[in-house]
Formats: sequence, C-alpha cells, structure tokens
Amino acid sequence: MPDPAPGGAGPDPEDVKLLTLARSAGQRAGGPGAAVRDDLGRVYAAGAVALDSLRLTPVQAAVAAAVSSGARRLEAVALIGAEPTDADGAVLGELGGPSVLRG
Repeated sequence: MPDPAPGGAGPDPEDVKLLTLARSAGQRAGGPGAAVRDDLGRVYAAGAVALDSLRLTPVQAAVAAAVSSGARRLEAVALIGAEPTDADGAVLGELGGPSVLRG
C-alpha cells in the first residue's frame, strides 16, 4: 500500500486511484497490470502485450500509452501482479524515474 499522505491522513487518494487502475488493467488483460501518472496528473493503465510481433510488459505498455498521448515526465507508477523488470526500469528512467507503488 502507498505511504500515508502528509499529515497522517491515510493513503493519498491519487495513489489509491493509480493502484486501482493498475489492478483493473491487469484483470482485463488476464495478468499483471500497471498504471502511470504523468507530471500533469493524467493516468494511463495497461496490461501486458503478448503478440507474435510485439511484446511489452505492463509498465512498458502504460508508458507507451502515456508517451503517445504527449507525456514528457512521469511522477508515479503502480505495478500489480509482477515485479518490475530491468526493461521497466530502463523505460522509467528515461521519463524521470518515478517511485514504484506495489500492491
């Protein structure tokens, strides 16, 4: 679960939303899910892509959705149902190295 919001008011609602969307994306895709939040507060969620011609982890797929929508920097990522891969770390590092929230 994410760290409590400043002042001990409980989890930050935006972080809870990110985890919820990552969980939902994974359920729709039938596996792990991820969601990323950009520096403008927009959220993008995705499951893994496993085609013969294209393979993306859930984090890579969510980042691809964000970048294709104009995101330049990420502030947070949530990954549900899997551990981040080295490839996830590389793609996240290009956009600012957000904190990883696991649920």
